[in-house]
Amino acid sequence: MTKVGLFGIGLDTYWNQFDGLLDNLKGYQNQIRTRLTAYGVEVVDAGMVDSTDKAILAADLFKKQDVEIVFLYISTYALSATVLPVAQKTKVPIIILNLQPVSALNYEKFNALNDRGKMTGIWLEHCQACSVPEIASVFNRSDIKYDIITGHLNEDLAWLEIEAWTEAAHVASVMRKNRLGILGHYYNGMLDVYTDLTKQSSTFGTQIELLEMCKLKEYRDNVTPKETEDKIGEFKAVFDVVAECDIEELDRAARTSVALDKLIQNHNLGAMAYYYEGTTGNDYEDIVTSVIAGNTLLTGKNIPVAGECEVKNAQAMKIMAEFGAGGSFSEFYLMDFDEDIIMLGHDGPAHFAIAEGRVKLVPLPMYHGKPGKGLSIQMTVKHGPVTLLSVVEGKEGIFFLVAEGESVKGPVLEIGNTNSRYRFSIGAKEFMNSWSKQGPAHHCAIGIGHIADKIEKLAFLFNIPFVRIC
Repeated sequence: MTKVGLFGIGLDTYWNQFDGLLDNLKGYQNQIRTRLTAYGVEVVDAGMVDSTDKAILAADLFKKQDVEIVFLYISTYALSATVLPVAQKTKVPIIILNLQPVSALNYEKFNALNDRGKMTGIWLEHCQACSVPEIASVFNRSDIKYDIITGHLNEDLAWLEIEAWTEAAHVASVMRKNRLGILGHYYNGMLDVYTDLTKQSSTFGTQIELLEMCKLKEYRDNVTPKETEDKIGEFKAVFDVVAECDIEELDRAARTSVALDKLIQNHNLGAMAYYYEGTTGNDYEDIVTSVIAGNTLLTGKNIPVAGECEVKNAQAMKIMAEFGAGGSFSEFYLMDFDEDIIMLGHDGPAHFAIAEGRVKLVPLPMYHGKPGKGLSIQMTVKHGPVTLLSVVEGKEGIFFLVAEGESVKGPVLEIGNTNSRYRFSIGAKEFMNSWSKQGPAHHCAIGIGHIADKIEKLAFLFNIPFVRIC
């Protein structure tokens, strides 16, 4: 489970001056911890930090627990000296929670108290904003990564943003531990697809596993008839297997799918990129022309598999999958200027969990641009909001390229590929030009929902640029 840190800050001088203040502030912090826990993260709570000594103890706790991010709750005015040691030692981004207990004081009731001591205590209970510029000033001058969420404890917008940070922290944690397999080699001549594997590892923490086709063949050679039968049953449960699929092709794809499962399991892989050709009639050609169904099953289980050895897009697909958005392998297919849409899709594996209706498993007499023939996937991404993500390797390093749009109804190409119609707020022409000028590879990952804000937070956690087209 992803770990996030939480600590509150206050001024210890206040506690003996104002009865009940500390207890009330701790109560608000408990509310925050409870809601954070509900988002599926483990909360490492360092309690109320109201002195530099406690700040050092909190830093040690967060460091020991290896938290991804730290939520700093400003409970009342507090000295920035109680914050800086935590940020400096923990070395993870700090999310400042400037959350008042209520949206506004009842001024009439407050002023009717006629007890300036009691009134001051109540004011300090709602004095979160006072420390925000002080902490920001110190963080700026100390080169500390941080962000600020301003609102009140019962504000839905504030909690949506907090939840998005927990999701981004989860995805960052997964990516840092992810093992990505590379099976085969790049599609020859696709210069945009080639990538710096060291840069992928240093940016995301990804562990790269270079795989051998002979190992996959070994697994496939040892597949049992029962395993093959069970896998064909899984095909029929997940896919709409059209009548034209003959039993020999289903058997071939099933044996390869079982072997792929073993490859993933035995190498502890969370994603894979692949491409291979092999000579005509070669065993490896037989394998690689029967991988699409099995790779689609893996992708739909959030173990994304990208064709044409597009490592960068396997990374993008993994990010989308961990955000719960799916992440289907896509490239630009064609433009419809009459409808102002762009059609995107791809041959090969897809994310069946984000399909509009049942995914079809269909036979192809040939794989365009690739050798052989076999079974393929035909599907359309669910109609509604979508997000496109490309992990771009530019001249100055890796960055995220993102756009939000809509998957819309209309005719698609029934050619045994994935393809869908997409509309963008800036129009098809402007989108095409603006997206392309950022220099991505010609592939991208498409997921359901509008999650650009979450991906932007993930970019912040990885300390890489974020570019949004629309």
